[in-house]
Amino acid sequence: MLKKLESHLVEFKREWKDEFLKEVCAFANSDGGTIFIGMDKNGNPIGVKNPEKLLEDLPNKIRDVLSMTVMVKLEEIEGKKIIKLEVPSSSIPVSYNGKFYVRTGSTKQELKGVELLRFIMRKQNTSWDSLPSEIGIDKVDGETLDMFIEMAKDRLPVSRKDTTEKILESLELVKDGKLTNAAVLLFTKNPQKYFKNAFVRIGRFKTPVDIIDSVEIKGNLFKQLDEMIKVIKRHISVRYEIKDIRREDVWEYPLEAIREASINALIHREYLSSEDIQIKIYDDRIWFWNPGKLPEGLNTEMLRKEHPSKLRNKLIAFVFYYAGLIEKWGTGTIRMISWCRKRGLPDPEFVEEFGGFSVRFWKDIYNEEHLKKLRLNERQIKAVLYVKREGEITNKKYQEINNVSKRTATNDLAELVRLNIFLQVGITGKGTKYVLNMNPQRGKRGI
Repeated sequence: MLKKLESHLVEFKREWKDEFLKEVCAFANSDGGTIFIGMDKNGNPIGVKNPEKLLEDLPNKIRDVLSMTVMVKLEEIEGKKIIKLEVPSSSIPVSYNGKFYVRTGSTKQELKGVELLRFIMRKQNTSWDSLPSEIGIDKVDGETLDMFIEMAKDRLPVSRKDTTEKILESLELVKDGKLTNAAVLLFTKNPQKYFKNAFVRIGRFKTPVDIIDSVEIKGNLFKQLDEMIKVIKRHISVRYEIKDIRREDVWEYPLEAIREASINALIHREYLSSEDIQIKIYDDRIWFWNPGKLPEGLNTEMLRKEHPSKLRNKLIAFVFYYAGLIEKWGTGTIRMISWCRKRGLPDPEFVEEFGGFSVRFWKDIYNEEHLKKLRLNERQIKAVLYVKREGEITNKKYQEINNVSKRTATNDLAELVRLNIFLQVGITGKGTKYVLNMNPQRGKRGI
């Protein structure tokens, strides 16, 4: 026999005890698994007493207590009689004495509070935003509903002539006369009265600890989105270009990408979390963070190419779609990348961190984080940041700030020119200097 070890899918028991129904429950609520009765903790067979009785009693006991069926087999291993329980993964939540357990590594864990609610929703294929609240339809803000109907007129066949209840029912936002959680967030004036953490914090930072401005944005999700964009625009710069005799605003970050990241944060955040959405604006970057990791089956690399849409809050997403705020499912991150590339900016970064999901936008490609990704050496990074600050650099100055020979400086500078990071001004001699290329072409190494 191939020696087994206890794992996420395997458990050993020397003998049967009714308390082991917890283990059966945990396997059923996870990926299923096998329990061997009559083996020590190291997987050595020691045999079991009265195997025939267990073979008869266990299926009935498990069915009566856990309301599920398992496969119970009698096997002989190294001359010892062993009972083998094959527990299937259950499509519905399984409880033992009113408690729910799952398998974590080679142990079981009881689920409580928010984790239990998440588990039950996942098993029932239900999203939090579709659950009914205790809030009546009379709390719907008519002005917000009117605005939505106007925004959705090309996608949703509803009219203000219809009753509020009929409109919300068509969107599955009412259950048994009560607003769903999605409806509360979308169409009441002050959803924070019911969900206190459903707001957005935006801070303008000079350094990670030096805060210049801080704003809390509350109200329904439509209001939050509008205010998020207004506050961000207040803290980023804009220049003007003349195109076809018309003046066009050019923001230092593409507003389309900023808007998409803001919408994604509102749609995909984990509203069960006690955390709020946070946006930090620095001199060289904007960082979006919302509670809740990516849905199961997605990772950050997948976000950079065509991928399926997996919605945490389906009803909120549908309402935003009908309102024309999102266009195609599963394309938002790809479009963010495209908008940044068109402006010659680094690709946005998508990261799972701090129990949630982050998007970072960089103002320009000449930031230390991006330069490291281009595999520049420390001398070259130091020189690029010097030119960004001072405007230009010479071979002699390169030697001074890096304490290197003229030959090393010449080679490093030539490489920076080849990569289209530096432009050489002048041909040879003391008059030669190097400046940043403000319109670099994207080359093999990411420029």
